Amino acid sequence: MSIASMTGFARVQGQLEGPLGGAWAWEVRSVNGRGLDLRLRLPQGLEALDGPARALAQRVLTRGNVTLALSLDAGRDAAAPMVNRPWLDTLVEVAQDLAKRHPGLAPARIDGLMALRGVLEPADRALSGADAEVARAARDEALLAGLEEALAALVTARTEEGARLDPVLRAILGRVDDLRAQAAGLASAQPDAIRERLRTQVQALLEAWPGQPGGGLEDRLYQEAAVLAGKADIREELDRLTAHVQAAHGLLDGGGAVGRRLDFLCQEFNREANTLCSKAADTEMTALGLELKAAIDQLREQVQNIE
Repeated sequence: MSIASMTGFARVQGQLEGPLGGAWAWEVRSVNGRGLDLRLRLPQGLEALDGPARALAQRVLTRGNVTLALSLDAGRDAAAPMVNRPWLDTLVEVAQDLAKRHPGLAPARIDGLMALRGVLEPADRALSGADAEVARAARDEALLAGLEEALAALVTARTEEGARLDPVLRAILGRVDDLRAQAAGLASAQPDAIRERLRTQVQALLEAWPGQPGGGLEDRLYQEAAVLAGKADIREELDRLTAHVQAAHGLLDGGGAVGRRLDFLCQEFNREANTLCSKAADTEMTALGLELKAAIDQLREQVQNIE
């Protein structure tokens, strides 16, 4: 299983058949987000699709700001008027009955009957009862099937983007590990650097107090140097950095929705880098720590894109 990005776009379109027919298109797009934030844009009259559409998206997505937009063009056939035959039949019967009762009246004309309100209606309004329910159910089923297809295409796009991010993340992790190895090479020199710095300071203090006996003071200062050298030991930080690099590679190898765990690891990386900088006893170690922090910032920036 590979990792997936939270950035992607997909568009699927189709044609509805039947009295509610017309062209439809789903556009789904997603960008980075802390959780899963779904926003739906549905044509008027199709609000009932909101719940099922959200359920479909939640089934395949875990993170990202996702917009689901449906456009529907009823088309000429669906907009064309249909004859409300039951109502027309009723009007014809009434007209025939009136003609029998009032022979002197002019007979009703078909164009007059057709012009009466309710005889001609748009296709989507002419349906009623069971026919309307069946037509709407078929329409909604087709539209949700189209959304399912669009979401599958979005997942594919996000997975492909994740595949492009994978080598970038691994390269940054390699840089972090290289800097850790360089810091490990300098770590053995840290205590010597501290002792040398304090020895110089002790010598300066002894010279500043020429009348003071130096033996006891010098011993105490060297004891302090030993304590500081112990506090400056960075081996624990280096060991944890090694473990974090291995854990990050393990998450990338496992794939799936690992963005949150990678983001947490970045925080741990940064904590070790900060400690290493604070313990640095020379400019070379400080420079390495700053480079390490820069690499970790790059890693975290890329991790923000991972689902």
